Amino acid sequence: MGGVASPAVIASDVDGTLLDDTETITARTRAAVAAAVDSGSRFILATGRPPRWIAPVVDALGFAPMAVCANGAVLYDPDTDRVISARTLSADQLMKLAEVVGRVMPGAGLAVERIGERAHDAATPQFVSSPGYEHAWLNPDNTEVSVADLLSEPAIKLLIRKAGAASADMAAELTAHIGDAAELTYSTNNGLIEVVPAGITKATGIEELITPWGIGAGDVVAFGDMPNDLPMLRRAGHGVAMGNAHPQVLAAADEITAPNTDDGLARVLERLFLNRGG
Repeated sequence: MGGVASPAVIASDVDGTLLDDTETITARTRAAVAAAVDSGSRFILATGRPPRWIAPVVDALGFAPMAVCANGAVLYDPDTDRVISARTLSADQLMKLAEVVGRVMPGAGLAVERIGERAHDAATPQFVSSPGYEHAWLNPDNTEVSVADLLSEPAIKLLIRKAGAASADMAAELTAHIGDAAELTYSTNNGLIEVVPAGITKATGIEELITPWGIGAGDVVAFGDMPNDLPMLRRAGHGVAMGNAHPQVLAAADEITAPNTDDGLARVLERLFLNRGG
């Protein structure tokens, strides 16, 4: 993207990036995003969140941008509450992954994210966990089932939870056994691994979304803070790490901005679209 002037697309992670530590979009950040959109740039969300957790972000922004959800596995339009596309792990793939987890990481809990046609699909229990699964955050949507039932249907994401462990250590151990059979990453270091189909990342989700618009990855500025953001930061024309980012993200970024608690995203957008310094 060279000088990074007026990117065609702004792709932003949500937690730890667009939101501050109170899960709020500040007035300054909201205004900077609005200015960018008013200038003709498209703004999209690129998050590990499932579609059903997008509504509060949309409400806080004041408009409904397209969303790349579940680390690239789902494209979602919150304006119409429609799932545009979904990439899933098959029941057979889930069973093979669960066998590896049971052998390599005994005692780890399993959960899956399933998807319906809309963010909240009453016919489809969407977060399904094994007995005793310890949640990494508050999750009122949980349905507990047997491991056999959990693995019996396709899912957009498999979650592997080991309380007290470091996600980085879990990722290193599991990757050695899973290889390229699936895409493995994490968005918190609190003992949680997220697995989606092989080759699926936020970067592929963004490209699937923007290609019909006639826009290439080189015309994207992307913001993120955790390892699940690495593919999109590396693929984007300009990748921006938040000041609070994981060391791997800081090392990979083209630019490091202020933390999410200090309007880091807004500072970059103000420079690009309002000609203001940081």
